[in-house]
Amino acid sequence: MNDADYQTIVSTTLQQIEQAVESCGTDIDFENTGDILTLEFANGSKIIINKQGAVRQLWVAAKSGGYHYNYDSTARVWRQDQSGTELFADLTRLVSAQAGTPVTLAV
Repeated sequence: MNDADYQTIVSTTLQQIEQAVESCGTDIDFENTGDILTLEFANGSKIIINKQGAVRQLWVAAKSGGYHYNYDSTARVWRQDQSGTELFADLTRLVSAQAGTPVTLAV
């Protein structure tokens, strides 16, 4: 993947996350500043999602830890580099834990 493709994919993914958060039915504030998307919960906790251009990854920082994702161009999804799990599946789990209620984030 070249740099232009990476930038396009990251921008699209961050927009998809914003749309998923808006439509999930749970009160979660979010702010996209540059290439950093911050989700803030009623309890004050945050999840931060940002691009890491040097390694062409997407990083997620949550209360439970930090996670790095590589783009799987065959499946057209981001996969965690340790477990292979898909980004939106992980975000659903992380957001639910921090919101204290079941939340589904879907593309």
